[in-house]
Amino acid sequence: MKAFLLLVLVSVTFADPTVFFKEEFADGAKWTERWVESKHKSDIGKFELSAGKFYGDEERDKGLKTTQDARFYGLSAKFDKFSNEGKTLVVQFSVKHEQNIDCGGGYVKLFSSDLDQTDMHGDSPYNIMFGPDICGPGTKKVHVIFNYNGKNLLVKKDIRCKDDVYTHVYTLIVKPDNTYEVKIDNEKVESGDLESDWDFLPAKKIPVSLYFYLYDWDEREKIDDLSDTKPEDWDKPEHIPEPTAKKPDDWDDEMDGEWEPPMIDNPEFKGEWKPKQIDNPDYKGKWVHPEIDNPEYKPDDKLYRYEDFGAIGLDLWQVKSGTIFDNFLITDDVDYAEQFARDTWGKSKDLEKSMKDAQDDEERKQREEEEKKRKDEEDSTKKDDDDDEEPEDEGEDEAEEESVPKDEL
Repeated sequence: MKAFLLLVLVSVTFADPTVFFKEEFADGAKWTERWVESKHKSDIGKFELSAGKFYGDEERDKGLKTTQDARFYGLSAKFDKFSNEGKTLVVQFSVKHEQNIDCGGGYVKLFSSDLDQTDMHGDSPYNIMFGPDICGPGTKKVHVIFNYNGKNLLVKKDIRCKDDVYTHVYTLIVKPDNTYEVKIDNEKVESGDLESDWDFLPAKKIPVSLYFYLYDWDEREKIDDLSDTKPEDWDKPEHIPEPTAKKPDDWDDEMDGEWEPPMIDNPEFKGEWKPKQIDNPDYKGKWVHPEIDNPEYKPDDKLYRYEDFGAIGLDLWQVKSGTIFDNFLITDDVDYAEQFARDTWGKSKDLEKSMKDAQDDEERKQREEEEKKRKDEEDSTKKDDDDDEEPEDEGEDEAEEESVPKDEL
C-alpha cells in the first residue's frame, strides 16, 4: 500500500505539463500553414520570418517580424479549445524591438475558439491582452487586460516594459486562487490578486448615501484667540517715499510733471494682522464618511476562469516596423515555461548583445573613417585654394611695380 501511495506521489510530482500552444518557427516557411492573416483591412501589414540584424543563432532565433511602417497588423493561430478552470494559466512569448520602436504595440491577445481569423481586428472580442506597448516617452508599459462580463479591464498598476533593442521574454501567470504574476526575462516585476488590481467587482463598501455632514462636528484643530486684539501701532503702509531722495536739478515740473520721490519698502510694515491661534477645545478630528456594505457586491472566486481559449493573435499598430515575435507558449506549468525561456532566450541573449556591440563598434569605426576622410578632403581643398591665390598676389605686385612711372623710381 505504501509503495502504491509513493508511486502516485511520484507520478503527480513528475506529471508532464500541458502545453496548449507552442510556436518556435523551427520549420521555416511552414508557419504560414498555421497562422492566418486578417483581411479586415486591405492594407494590413506583412510579417516575414527573420532573426533580425543581430541574434544568438540565425535559425533558432527566427520569428515573426513586422516589415512595413505605419500599418495595422493582424495575424492569428488556433489551437485546441480548453478552459483554465481549476488550473494555472501561463502565457509567454518574446519580443525584440530591434528598430528602437518609437510608437507601437508588442502584445498578444488570447481569443475564444470561435474567432473569425480572416476578420480579426481591434474590436474583436478577446479574453486576455498581454504584453508591452510603447508610444513616446510617456507610454512604456506592460498591458494586462482581462475581459469580464463583456468589459475590458485594465490593470490599475503601472508595469514598465523594456524599451531597448534586445529580445525580452514576457510571462503572465494567472492562478486558480485569483492571483497573478508578471515576469520579464524570468524575473518577477509585478504580482497581486485580481480583485484588488482590476475593477472586476463593485466596491465592497460604499458611503452612506443619505448621511449628512454633522453641523456640530468641528474638525478645526486650531482657532482664533478671540481675546487677542490688534496693537494700535500695527497699521503701517507697505511702501514709503525714499527719505533721502531729492528732485533732480534739471527737473521741469511743467515738462516732466510734478516730481514724486521713489517708493521703498517700509521696514515698519507688518502685513495683515491676524489673531494668534489656540487649540480648539471642540476639535473632534477629521470627519470620515461612514460606509456600509455594498448590496451590489457579490464575491466571485472564479475571476481567473475562462471557459474557452482557442486562438492567439497579434492585433497591433506600429509606426516603425521591425519588431520580432518568437517562442510563443501557453501552458499550465510555471516551471516548464521558465525552463523554456532559459532554453530559448537564455541561450541567445548574451550572443545577441555581443553581435550588436560588434556591429555598433564597426559602424562607429566607419563613421570615424568617413569623418576623417571628409576632413582630409576639406583640408586638401582649402590648401589648393590657398596655393591658387598666392601666384595671383605675386602677379599683382609685379603689375603694380611696372605701373609706377620711371621718374618716380
